[in-house]
Amino acid sequence: MGQQQLLLIVLGVIIVGIAVVVGINVFTAQSEEAAKESVISDCTNLGSMSQQYFRKPTAMAGGGNSFVGWTIPASLDTTASGTYAASGLSATAATITGTPLAAMGYTWTVTTTVSRTGITSVVN
Repeated sequence: MGQQQLLLIVLGVIIVGIAVVVGINVFTAQSEEAAKESVISDCTNLGSMSQQYFRKPTAMAGGGNSFVGWTIPASLDTTASGTYAASGLSATAATITGTPLAAMGYTWTVTTTVSRTGITSVVN
């Protein structure tokens, strides 16, 4: 009877160990996905701001149907989710690149392309 109880204890420890490892893996995957969604959300928000600049007349400190001259507000270039940079500013389009903070350890980036009528994000 003692061997059977010992076997059940060992089996129980193995099952609990496997459950803990699976739980950690699921949490890590969910955490990274949440970080991606947060960076995409921030990039979309910045894209919306750049479209507002595009549509605003130059007399009202806007772009007058151009993205040239738009900059990311200093308070939004770094957030809890990542850092953001604007590039490729032209009369018809702008590109915003979102990079997760180095402390998070993720290697992907989000590239958001903004046009006068749409905002598209791609995770690289």
